[in-house]
Amino acid sequence: MCERCHSPGGATGQPDPRRKLEGAPILQPVQGWAIYAPRLAGRPPGTDEEFVRLLTTGISRTGASPRLPMPPFRMTKPDAEAVLAYLKSLRR
Repeated sequence: MCERCHSPGGATGQPDPRRKLEGAPILQPVQGWAIYAPRLAGRPPGTDEEFVRLLTTGISRTGASPRLPMPPFRMTKPDAEAVLAYLKSLRR
């Protein structure tokens, strides 16, 4: 699901596979939302600890829960660490 917002073209239903998870502008911005979905490939936002905390507790690096359309994450720590390792492996 991450590709839909975090990859160029993802919001249109066809993420660009050459630019997977490289970040993308939000095509239908909502007041108070970011206008750009951050890059996840190679180096997700924040520290490793902050990213794992987001995926395990649903609390972002700002101390708040991410707003929709971000899901309320509740992964196990090993799963969150595996996601982080995968994202880091996508370096270009």
